[in-house]
Amino acid sequence: MAIVKLTPIFLLAGLMISGMDLVMAAPLATIYAGLVAGFTEKHRYDEIMENGFKAVKEMILVFFILMFAYAVAETFMATGVGASIIIISLKLGVTAKTVAVVGFAVTSLLSIATGTSWGTFASCAPVFLWLNHIVGGNILLTTAAIAGGSCFGDNIGLISDTTVVSSGLQKVTVTDRVRHQGVWSGLVLLVSGIIIYLVSLSMGLPNTVGSAAEAINSIPVDVFERLAEVRPAAVTLLEQVKSGVPYYMVIPMFLVIAIAFKGVPTMICLGIGIISALIFGLAAGTVQSLNSFLELVQAGFESAGSWSVVMMLWIGAFGGIMSSIKAFEPISKFVLKISKSVKQLMFYNGVLCLIGNAALADEMAQIVTIGPIIKEMTDENVEASEEDMYKLRLRNSAFSDAMGVFGSQLIPWHCYMGFYVAICMAVYPLHEFNALDIIKYNYMAIVAVASMLILTLTGFDRFIPLFKLPSEPQVSLKKEKQAIY
Repeated sequence: MAIVKLTPIFLLAGLMISGMDLVMAAPLATIYAGLVAGFTEKHRYDEIMENGFKAVKEMILVFFILMFAYAVAETFMATGVGASIIIISLKLGVTAKTVAVVGFAVTSLLSIATGTSWGTFASCAPVFLWLNHIVGGNILLTTAAIAGGSCFGDNIGLISDTTVVSSGLQKVTVTDRVRHQGVWSGLVLLVSGIIIYLVSLSMGLPNTVGSAAEAINSIPVDVFERLAEVRPAAVTLLEQVKSGVPYYMVIPMFLVIAIAFKGVPTMICLGIGIISALIFGLAAGTVQSLNSFLELVQAGFESAGSWSVVMMLWIGAFGGIMSSIKAFEPISKFVLKISKSVKQLMFYNGVLCLIGNAALADEMAQIVTIGPIIKEMTDENVEASEEDMYKLRLRNSAFSDAMGVFGSQLIPWHCYMGFYVAICMAVYPLHEFNALDIIKYNYMAIVAVASMLILTLTGFDRFIPLFKLPSEPQVSLKKEKQAIY
């Protein structure tokens, strides 16, 4: 029966690996999970529905935040906030030896501003792959650098859907999560940037200087047309980079980041980001009217509703049904059996997230499926004060997100990698891309995944401000190591 209860996971993973979109795979897996619940636990139809709806109800606030997050992303992309980041960075001058690290820095900033790794990569790949071509850089190093940088804001960005969802499922605020991992994330960014630069130097690349205008002009018309279909906002951003926007358009991004670190509630942070983009956009001329700006906000709401919210509704129901039949009890018992301390339990929580991401081939599926498992394993099997339990939940949230977003960069069959390869082939058809070639140069993903797991297991996280987990005897595993779902 334990194996039968896990078969919905195998079905979901199989559908995702086969290439089916999660919006379709999730309903099929949810329906099958309901059938399994009826067969194994004799649950009635109304019980199955209630168990699914119960999990969805807890995500209502997340849905509102997600809609605002998508609206911020859309306005930042269209009003010139994203373009200003690229322009300022490129003004410093780019050569073959620096194009990868500059692309890494730009995508890291842009991903924080937009909250989307997919959108950031789609927007920056045309610029930096062709700029790399002009200056004679290493195409794989540059591609991997902007792939890793694009994930930075998706892991820590206030408006990132994965940050919002992973925090919500662990019952922690987004701003607390950002502060908890902020220093660690900054160090990962710094170390990865240094590695990328040193690798660039070791390749003996030339010192030819290039420009964004040349890179954009080198993009074929058919590639532009295809990009317009896949990501219209990317075309707008590229046109703004080419024509130029005022430097002060970068201010909305820094406003959002600054007030987030001050602990201001998420919805207020997002609202300030939208309003500031409108004000500065009107001053810069990138916003023509209030109505056109509201259309951007509406487009953001629609984008969230057309995929993310729909997908999360089904995945939430799937997770609720799976939890109701205690499908993950064998896994939790095994983890608890081999865990000799709280820090070991937390380490295995991270490993479980990574394994779940590889199995499901989608970071959001992993977050909403494995997230509740590690939450319950921690809540029900650790003795600690409420303050210390909150710190553990913060780490679980960081695990879900980091192992999902950065972990995806190390899984060849992951939907992320499929998207990246497709974008690269579309915007730069001069090279035959494949996932493994990109993965071996993605130092950001390697450093992020390895460091978070190692720091947690060894307890060396105590040397990083705000990242330290409470240790024994402040916290301890309960005497009876049995997971409760």
